[in-house]
Amino acid sequence: MSDAKKKYGTKGARNMDEIARTIFAPIYPVIAEMIIGMSGIMKGTCIDLGSGPAILSIAVAQQSDLSVIALDYSDDMHKAASRNIEDAGLSSRIGILCGDVHAMPFDDDSADLIISRGSMFFWDDIHTAFREIYRVLKPGGMTYIGGGFGNKELRDGIAAAMIKKNPEWKEFNQKNISLENAERFQTMLNEIGVPKYKIMLGDEGFWIVISKTETGALA
Repeated sequence: MSDAKKKYGTKGARNMDEIARTIFAPIYPVIAEMIIGMSGIMKGTCIDLGSGPAILSIAVAQQSDLSVIALDYSDDMHKAASRNIEDAGLSSRIGILCGDVHAMPFDDDSADLIISRGSMFFWDDIHTAFREIYRVLKPGGMTYIGGGFGNKELRDGIAAAMIKKNPEWKEFNQKNISLENAERFQTMLNEIGVPKYKIMLGDEGFWIVISKTETGALA
């Protein structure tokens, strides 16, 4: 079991849920708007990987007609997600599923949109995970996977609050959203043969946008 999986037991899930619904709350509508604006995908199936308390899933569902699957390995996260989805009145639009990004329980070519915020930095094997993502993505589909806070104003305000709460957070966040880390993921995408992708690194954060070609084949 990875360190990330050990971390998010009941206490970790409760802490993550609290932060997502308070300090991080303003970022999710902004990120959802970016995802939908860039992809142009408003209906079909969306999978939110490492969905945690499902706040991004909720924001995407609220701004589109997508059916969202919130995928996470943690039962404790599922409990928080279920409460948040019910409170948002979206139980009919967002489903919760237990699963691992390294072996996703989905058919080939089954998702129109695959999203994730903050999860990929904890994945044990990014090569395997992104092969799975590409396998599940429909031809013509798109991903928006990475980490960030939507814009500079939100980033700076949240960073100040999080550093006050936990001084070690600054180094952790800077490492994740760095040029070196972006280059690591770019190398991985080239190694597994993803033919069409874009890496964004700026005030909006670090995001990987993959547009699956109609052939759908990896090298």
